[in-house]
Amino acid sequence: MQKDFSKQLIKGKIAELIFDQMFRDTGKYTVIPFGYETIVPELMQYTNTQEYKKLLDNIRNAPDFALVSHDPKSVSLVEVKYRSQIDMNDIRKNAAEIYDRWKLAHIFVATQGGFYFDLCTDLLKDGSCLTPIPENFVSQELQKKYLNLLTEFIKI
Repeated sequence: MQKDFSKQLIKGKIAELIFDQMFRDTGKYTVIPFGYETIVPELMQYTNTQEYKKLLDNIRNAPDFALVSHDPKSVSLVEVKYRSQIDMNDIRKNAAEIYDRWKLAHIFVATQGGFYFDLCTDLLKDGSCLTPIPENFVSQELQKKYLNLLTEFIKI
């Protein structure tokens, strides 16, 4: 069990690194780590307050990154997932959990077949499916480069 958990954790971290580097490499975005693992160590000094416990509960479920586009200026919160196979029921479940706390968050899904990027609200609609990252977000050339890296580090 621990071996499988560790393997999944490592795959998730690789997907996060791919997301981070790929969007930075476009030159159109600032990528800011936003998730639980990033924020909580700084907040540990406040562990005894009731406000901290409420804050920590929200942060535990925070998306992994804030993605800031340079033109026009906009901010998107993004949860990053790696999936060896796409299971839309699983994706919708994840989208619903994120949506409960972070209404305008996105999900980025890295797979061996490509990258997907959607608003959680869109994925909660009947008949929804994942949308490949549009070329105006990340060029096909960059997507191919990072897909090759993903498949190099994650063997099915």
